[in-house]
Amino acid sequence: MKLFAALLLPLLGGAAILPDSIGAYHRLAVSQPTLNGRDLWDEYGLHEYESATYQSDAAKFTATAYQLQDSTGAMAAFNWQRPAAAKVSRVAHYAAETATGLILVRGNYLLAFDGYKPEAPELAALAGGLIHVDGTPFPTLPGFLPAQNLVPNSERYITGPMGLQTFDPAVPPSVAAFHFGTEAAFGVFHSPKGDLKLAVFNYPTPQIAMDRVAAFQNLPGAMAKRSGPLVAVVVSPPDPDEAERLLAQVQYRADITQQDHIPTRRDNIGNLVVNAFILAGILLVFCVAGGLGVGGLKVFRRRGKNGRDPDAMITLHLE
Repeated sequence: MKLFAALLLPLLGGAAILPDSIGAYHRLAVSQPTLNGRDLWDEYGLHEYESATYQSDAAKFTATAYQLQDSTGAMAAFNWQRPAAAKVSRVAHYAAETATGLILVRGNYLLAFDGYKPEAPELAALAGGLIHVDGTPFPTLPGFLPAQNLVPNSERYITGPMGLQTFDPAVPPSVAAFHFGTEAAFGVFHSPKGDLKLAVFNYPTPQIAMDRVAAFQNLPGAMAKRSGPLVAVVVSPPDPDEAERLLAQVQYRADITQQDHIPTRRDNIGNLVVNAFILAGILLVFCVAGGLGVGGLKVFRRRGKNGRDPDAMITLHLE
């Protein structure tokens, strides 16, 4: 019996990620897809992954789900796995579609569909069945990539040495200094003399960025600029002037949220004084009314006792 439980435990731990049905389609078979670039998947924090075939009458499609460590890893994997010709989809914050497929991020899950594009209600039902969903916000660093002349779908997110080697190998990992918790947004930009590769590295403090920008500038053919805790780098640009214009567009903006205080009548000292006098007047009225009430009650009780005070003290005439 113990042997049977030990054999069954791994099967229970590897429960299916994808549901039995998606809309009118029912799951046929589940398998594990082939992973290209496994080292990069591991750097993004891949935990579980599976593919499943779904069928409704004669129609079939394939769905693939990847469970990553957090929403940052899912977003980075989305940028990497998104087809070059995909167009933006509105079904999720990070979503892209082709003529026959859809890829999107739900929390720390990357979901891909080939042969069918599920509607919003179907996606909501699928997302409701996912387990251990990470709800942390997506990183804001990609927003610092300039929008002008950006090659569509060229954005990449770098979280470690493997991503840097894959997308921007001209920058050594020792210069990027990932031991500081460094992350980078990468993009390719059109220019008349050739494409430019821009990487924007984010460091914990501006002081660390000041130290790192000098290391980037020492790279052969590199042009680097610091803005706050960000360091923007273009290595071996075909047109240095275009590289300068591109770097100038990277500007750090600190988003500060200030809650404005809206004054009310309670904040007016004059109203406070007036209300204090009103309260004192109310208390005075209650005191006078209470005194008259007690005095009237004693007079009424004396009349019932032939003028004698029923509450009078008993005295002993010992003299």
